[in-house]
Amino acid sequence: MLLTISTTHRPATDLGYLLHKNPARLQTEELSFGKGFVFYPEASADQCTAALLIEIDPLALVRGRGPAGEGGQLEQYVNDRPYAANSFLSVAMGRMFTTAMSGRSKERQELADTAIPFSAFLPVIAVRGGEDLVRRLFEPLGYTFAVQGSRLDEKFPEWGRSPYVSLTVSGTVRLQDLLTHLYVLIPVLDNEKHYWVAQDEIEKLLKRGEGWLPQHPEKDLIVSRYLKRQRHLTREALTRLLEDDAPSEETDGAPVKLETTERAPSLHTQRLQVVLSAIQATGAERVLDLGCGEGKLLRLLLAEKQFESILGMDVSWRSLEIAKERLRLDELPERQRGRIELIQGSLTYRDQRLNGFDAAAIVEVIEHLDAARLATFERIVFEFARPKHVVLTTPNAEYNTVFGTLPAGDFRHGDHRFEWKRAEFETWATGVAGRFGYEVRFEPVGPLDAERGAPTQMAIFSQKQVAA
Repeated sequence: MLLTISTTHRPATDLGYLLHKNPARLQTEELSFGKGFVFYPEASADQCTAALLIEIDPLALVRGRGPAGEGGQLEQYVNDRPYAANSFLSVAMGRMFTTAMSGRSKERQELADTAIPFSAFLPVIAVRGGEDLVRRLFEPLGYTFAVQGSRLDEKFPEWGRSPYVSLTVSGTVRLQDLLTHLYVLIPVLDNEKHYWVAQDEIEKLLKRGEGWLPQHPEKDLIVSRYLKRQRHLTREALTRLLEDDAPSEETDGAPVKLETTERAPSLHTQRLQVVLSAIQATGAERVLDLGCGEGKLLRLLLAEKQFESILGMDVSWRSLEIAKERLRLDELPERQRGRIELIQGSLTYRDQRLNGFDAAAIVEVIEHLDAARLATFERIVFEFARPKHVVLTTPNAEYNTVFGTLPAGDFRHGDHRFEWKRAEFETWATGVAGRFGYEVRFEPVGPLDAERGAPTQMAIFSQKQVAA
């Protein structure tokens, strides 16, 4: 199997310093499944290409391993492993490009830290999911790609297209990023691991996915395929990714960096703490978390003895499963476990299970609803469920200009249907309060900007007292 990496950065031969492999020499390394070779088919100031060639002995892989597994003995000896890029290529990259994948370069550290043009070419790789899968995996990372394939047999078009294609991925990135993206995504494309997958694979995935995987829109698919669809490993990896991704939630998952005067984790923590304090101040004992996601607010609520009954609801079953893992519900003492319940449901359908609560938290939820469904949402929460208090947060669109890398006019998250300015939010909330018999007050959440306000805006609704 073969992987080539090319650059047109001048002088292009600096690729040798980045990979820690001399363009003038053939480098060889013994691997548990064969041999690895690094060489340079071309090395000029204008263009340089490094090739990683893996020579696999499929017989050595199965000798002495006992009875054949699924597919029988023939499949063990006749397969695509010596030719098509797969998980063995990732292993070889980790061994032969260790320093480059760590982002270190003794001679060219400034270049290692710089995004430059690269093109990676895989002459043969099984893409089990077609060109659409390639697009879903690589385009969110900023790459362009080209796929060339063919039919299984031109004489029998009904057999369809072969999963084996040649793939070129191009982009202006750091070499470290390119290598780690390929390391993770090659076995994901192939949808197979050719060695035993155990707990240590989670650590490899989290290490190589640091800085990009938690924000990837296909992270669930990536994790599941990378871990060979083993559910217990997949659940653990996703839970840990979500915990590590807490900073990104401060901009609602947007691919932006905050200025040094505002660090995302503090905003995230502050938002949850402010909502918690607002609910505590109402004196509520029975609390709803509507759109509870992976359970971060639920964990804070459960830690407070004031709350005797806590109900978390989300439309995503996977999020609820992760919340269950995060809260360790199966390990809680019976009395604690009896205080909390997780249910699947939607805020656009009437649900009797939401009735009779003192307070409801709705944190960063309404902006994910289509504007046409807001009226339905209002009735579900404020007319039918009708908690005594509602604490609701949403992004402040005016603050978006503070996020320096967020393009003008873009929302903080790709799933947001709208983002309101402060006047728009206050007009909506005041109208809701008037229609359903509530009073409302507003509080900023996060660092205040003199002109733009705070990054998050919060409304606290309370039912009007009926005169005796």
